[in-house]
Amino acid sequence: MDLPGTLHDILFVFLGSVLVFGGIGVVLFTNSIYSAFSLGLVLVCISLFYISLNSYFVAAAQLLIYVGAINVLIIFALMFMNGSEYSNDSYLWTVGDGLTSLICTTILFSLITTIPDTSWYGILWTTRSNQIIEQDLINNVQQIGIHLAIDFFLPFELISIILLVSLIGAITMARQ
Repeated sequence: MDLPGTLHDILFVFLGSVLVFGGIGVVLFTNSIYSAFSLGLVLVCISLFYISLNSYFVAAAQLLIYVGAINVLIIFALMFMNGSEYSNDSYLWTVGDGLTSLICTTILFSLITTIPDTSWYGILWTTRSNQIIEQDLINNVQQIGIHLAIDFFLPFELISIILLVSLIGAITMARQ
């Protein structure tokens, strides 16, 4: 998506803030269904980031696989759980929660300090011509299509059958 610099920056800040608040919502909502919907919002925002980076195939795969399949299965699983057993309005922090928060914060700050030192970080900010970028994307999409059609045809079809069977099983269980 070729947007002017200011509009691209505004879109980036907006999507980033929605992504951060959605991630906070995944962690802090006490209702599991709200957390699952917040996870869906996060995954959609990631897909929109891919679209802004002109990676339409990865954006479509993100929407179809993660939002359309994985998040729907998570919501189905949450619907089958007994709501009163797992929803706890009085949320108390335990030692495990504190340790998990400390580990996640440490990983976050290590990523923030490490990513600017990597070689691919500068590629995001270079001014390569759009034609070169589009040709690279076309070549990458063609290679993905060739690998899916030749090398990974059987695993791809098996995974789709497994997802189909799990959805049929979830619908069957929901009817009962």
